Amino acid sequence: MRKWLCGMLAAVMVLSLGSFAFAGDYTIRIYSNSNSSERVTWLVNEAKRAGFSISLDDSTVYKGDTSAIQLANENKDADIIFGLNEVRWSQLVGGEYENLSVLDWTPSWADKVGEYKYDGKAYGLVIQNILMLYRNDKLGTNGKVLHFKHWADIVNCGYKWYRQGKVGGTTNMNINNSMLYSFTDPKSPAGGISVEGWKTLWAYCAGGNFTGDSYGFDPLNRADVQVSTFYSSSLYGNIDAASQSSSTPLKGTVKPENWALVEIDDGTYYIAEYIGVIDNAKRTKEQTEIVKAFAEWFGSADVQRAWSEEFDSYPCNKDAVDEVPPIYAIKNCALTKVPGTDMTYAEYVGAHASQWTNIMTNLGFYWKDNAAAPAEPDWDNLDWATLTQKKN
Repeated sequence: MRKWLCGMLAAVMVLSLGSFAFAGDYTIRIYSNSNSSERVTWLVNEAKRAGFSISLDDSTVYKGDTSAIQLANENKDADIIFGLNEVRWSQLVGGEYENLSVLDWTPSWADKVGEYKYDGKAYGLVIQNILMLYRNDKLGTNGKVLHFKHWADIVNCGYKWYRQGKVGGTTNMNINNSMLYSFTDPKSPAGGISVEGWKTLWAYCAGGNFTGDSYGFDPLNRADVQVSTFYSSSLYGNIDAASQSSSTPLKGTVKPENWALVEIDDGTYYIAEYIGVIDNAKRTKEQTEIVKAFAEWFGSADVQRAWSEEFDSYPCNKDAVDEVPPIYAIKNCALTKVPGTDMTYAEYVGAHASQWTNIMTNLGFYWKDNAAAPAEPDWDNLDWATLTQKKN
């Protein structure tokens, strides 16, 4: 499969090279949090074959969406930003960064990315979501099917579950986003979440098991827990290699043998990574056309198919997909409207994310050692106006 994709991509590159041979006259400055050294090397080389010269720092220079967006804003030299997620992109498109303005731009494949777009501004490249998994063998539920109405129902599931050991990080925050989804209350002073929601998240933390692992796949794979959480883009690859790190591994990649997805009526929280062209007053009109051509090329079906195959991700561009894997067929709660607002849940998260981080940090969520857990807060007597502010 990969050989066929590489051959197909090579043909696309040859055609692109003829179309954009002039592009080598301008080096396109890119910022992204999708910047592992492998991704950067791949993209630089393939862009070069297509006739583009690009500059993109890898994760040894900066890491994460916060650093990517802050550096782009500070350096004032960005041509392209890709990666990030709806929270950051809603801020970026909304003009919240002083030196970053997203240029009007509509690629030829704009109608192929479905709901993952900011019309005329930014368009989805890859999709990822948060999954709740469980073992259904003798080391798990022994055949019992787990079906929840809400993510937060895990606290009453009757099985041992894994929970993360820190507040920060994209995966951790998106697990929290899923947990808090059913507790939105625009009138609540507790960051737009009902107090019951924070009580439940505390119960998730207090009753969960943090095993010292970065994410939830390994403890489930070892059968340390029966229920766990993980992110979609690495799941199948981890199951393929599960026997290398466990004597009781999860089996069955696309067709599970001893594990399953928890059926959750609310669905799950998706994020999409987008690409947008940044306005740069230092560029000429011709150079801006080069930048747009690169964005057009990178988001195209052939290139996204090859990128996704290489890095085990799932493309937004429908023409880059042969069939939808089960883990991407789950309902997306991120783009549903929050009652009492005109915002999607992703936008609601963006509006309240800093408050939620402050609340969790100030109250001491996600301690590593349950034996040294802090006392549960006195929920009826908390100063939410202070708790939603950053701790001094």
